[in-house]
Amino acid sequence: MTKKNNWKQREGIVYSTNKNFQYETHAVYEPDTLPPQQQQLKVLIDKSQRAGKTVTLVTGFVGKAADLETLGKTLKGQCGVGGSVKDGEILLQGDQRDKLVNLLTKGGYKVKRVG
Repeated sequence: MTKKNNWKQREGIVYSTNKNFQYETHAVYEPDTLPPQQQQLKVLIDKSQRAGKTVTLVTGFVGKAADLETLGKTLKGQCGVGGSVKDGEILLQGDQRDKLVNLLTKGGYKVKRVG
């Protein structure tokens, strides 16, 4: 459900007396998803600001957020762990680097293991 009067997304107009005036908002650009052969993914491990818990990050994905969500869900299922997709990164619980490198390579992605 969208609000009729979404004032936070207005661009520079405070008030208009024109009855037919429509506020314009800038659309967020989302790049097209590259095929797996052109993706340059990095698989790394991270502990910072995670209360000492180890997580595995997959970064470098270029494409739509829905495609990243789908890839994240697939990887979580194949590794059998929990995780999430945030800020263009896939987070998986624990040290899953070796599994992820194998799975992504079999899927046709170019993968680099960092750390």
